[in-house]
Amino acid sequence: MKKLVFVCIFALVSMLTNAQETSLEWHTDVKKAVQLSQKENKPLFLFFTGSDWCGWCIRLQKEVFFQPEFVTWAKENVILVELDFPRRKALAPEIQQTNNQLMQLFGVRGYPTVWFVKATEKEGKINFEKLGSTGYVAGGPAAWLTGANQIIKK
Repeated sequence: MKKLVFVCIFALVSMLTNAQETSLEWHTDVKKAVQLSQKENKPLFLFFTGSDWCGWCIRLQKEVFFQPEFVTWAKENVILVELDFPRRKALAPEIQQTNNQLMQLFGVRGYPTVWFVKATEKEGKINFEKLGSTGYVAGGPAAWLTGANQIIKK
């Protein structure tokens, strides 16, 4: 009986540790993300998504963003920002307004769209230097990360 309890506790601790290692911080406050980007000297990863209706967005997340290879890469290379355009849930008005402004600024016409940008803030204004963009890429994390690395290494 003691062995069974020990095995259950070990399994639970392993699962919790693994869940913590694979979790990423997705920012929705662009100003805070810009400050973090400047502090850590990492580009912003702007993920334009329709989280509750866009099939390709959901597929990109399952095939790439939720995979350990992506999690490791993202923690080392970018500051993640989710710019969501849901249909079934409401966003705070200020987040919705910011997301719409950025969608127009970056000319987003479809989802998913990922823009990599360097951001600077001067006198309360944020300036974005576009590095490049991508969307869904078949082939899992390896194929997607190859393209992402080409964009951020420019």
